Amino acid sequence: MLEEILRESSRYHDHLCPRQVLGARMGLYAGELLEFDLPRKDKQLLVIAESDGCAVDGITAATGCRVGNRTLRVVDFGKVAATFIDIHTETSIRIAPSQKARSLALEYSSNPNTRWEAMLSAYQVIPAVDLLVFQNVQLDIPLARILSMPGKKVTCEVCGEEIMNEREVLKDDMILCRSCAGEGYYRMSEPCASVTSENRTA
Repeated sequence: MLEEILRESSRYHDHLCPRQVLGARMGLYAGELLEFDLPRKDKQLLVIAESDGCAVDGITAATGCRVGNRTLRVVDFGKVAATFIDIHTETSIRIAPSQKARSLALEYSSNPNTRWEAMLSAYQVIPAVDLLVFQNVQLDIPLARILSMPGKKVTCEVCGEEIMNEREVLKDDMILCRSCAGEGYYRMSEPCASVTSENRTA
């Protein structure tokens, strides 16, 4: 099964690398701990990944969870780690590589040319209990708020852009997007125009 998952992951990524293997192993270990068949075709499993990049491709291939179907979220802490949540029971398990993973790779790989090659091959065979660590965790944000109400739409009263999935902010009795509420990741070169019938999103 792992071999097939890694082939799928490498198709997303154009090659196979150690962090993809870690992501795939984390996803499979989560399935084992939560007693889930993988990959999922429903939305019972939610994954919150703690970095973007290689490991997420492995997690996606193993679990079937994707950003596009709202079963994968990225909260970028720059860590190869993820929390796997059974949305029916709200059981939440955080999985990360063991601090010994890199040194174990050298023990498990025979005559590697580089440390990278050692990790690539060894991460596929090191037992999950040695390669990975898991913790039962509790979410600081209610699961219902994370999942939100898919399909709900409102319009920001400042910029006029549509806001989906209950991500609006209510401030001074106004419905705002997070950017106009001061939580954005960018600044406008010019002030937002007031909402008019012409710039309101259809």
